[in-house]
Amino acid sequence: MSKITRRTLLAGASVGLVAPRAWAQAPSEVKVGLLVPVSGLYARPGLVMRHGAEMAVDHINAQGGVKSLGGAKLKLVVLDSGDTTEKAKNAAQRMVAQEPDLVAASGAYLSSFTLAVTEVTERANLPVLTLSYSDLITDRGFKYVFQTSATAGSQAKQALPQIVKLAEAASGKKPKTVAIVTDNTGASVASAKSMREGLLAENGLQLIVDETFTPPLADATSLVQKVRAARPDLLFFLPTVISDAKLLLEKMNEFGLGQGKIPTISFGIAIAEPDMLQTVSPELLQGVLTCVASWGAKGHEALIAELKSRYKEPWMTQNAISTYGDMWIIKDALEKAGKADRVAVADALRSMDGGPSKYYPLGEIKFDEKGRRVGAGMTIVQWQSGVPVTVFPPQLALAQPFWPKN
Repeated sequence: MSKITRRTLLAGASVGLVAPRAWAQAPSEVKVGLLVPVSGLYARPGLVMRHGAEMAVDHINAQGGVKSLGGAKLKLVVLDSGDTTEKAKNAAQRMVAQEPDLVAASGAYLSSFTLAVTEVTERANLPVLTLSYSDLITDRGFKYVFQTSATAGSQAKQALPQIVKLAEAASGKKPKTVAIVTDNTGASVASAKSMREGLLAENGLQLIVDETFTPPLADATSLVQKVRAARPDLLFFLPTVISDAKLLLEKMNEFGLGQGKIPTISFGIAIAEPDMLQTVSPELLQGVLTCVASWGAKGHEALIAELKSRYKEPWMTQNAISTYGDMWIIKDALEKAGKADRVAVADALRSMDGGPSKYYPLGEIKFDEKGRRVGAGMTIVQWQSGVPVTVFPPQLALAQPFWPKN
């Protein structure tokens, strides 16, 4: 038996105590989650969110990683939320069980998915940043959810006066009547709810058609017939699934409502996804406006060029730019926390004051007591010659808006 000396005892203590503690304080990599649809109906938007996250992680790591953790690199862990609320919740349960080292995550595309996912992540004290819109996400008193987008209610409140001004400037008269055709996903419901419950009246608008459907839509005939019969001055058009948008636009064209006959305004990115052009002609989309929480805009030219070159994407949607920004916020929270610990990261997010927003429209990199980004703005995007471009706010616009001619 070897003799135990004071020197060997101290050496053993050094190995047993000091080395693990140093490793815990400065790991070589830190895991960050991305819970998005990788399969099913919403796989395409999920893929673009992955593109944004991958670009950000690569940029962060190339610039030295997390400096307060000795240059630790971020490692992106992608998990599939699937295409139903139940699948998304199950994925969140797997995520917290199988990936205990995650310090934060971004996700989960649809508001209905994010609502389900954050029920799970909240119990696990895992901070989640989300681009989802529903006001309910940050109305539940949760402490580990951070909404980088303006809420659906806030977006509608910001957008509607601008839409009315645009209509008045272009046509010389103020619109008076509106139709709402919406699906029943979380963000769409929230946008329509705020309009119904006072926002339309505040802007002198009367709701004369109000229709809600469950995606995917099998037939758009009855919905479009109601719009044609009422002939509203504005149509608020809120599908989340591209196939639903396609059906509705084609049916509108068939019934003589296409190509600007009724000015069409959407909320959310579905109507401006690149895949729209695979099934819908640019002529049907020309002039359609959509109000979104974020979009590739002035100041993002280098990122847009990299996305185009690296992933062959034709433009930068909210899915890419917002998820890109989320990774940088997580990185900054890690710098502030000084340790790879999810509770410490959440505390850092709550007390963060990162100044003017760079990757989201307007506002600050700062969260209020509900977890909403302070001063979060929105963008209005318009289809122009086969490309959806940012037309509002003016300081971020890449083109001037125009009003569809009746």
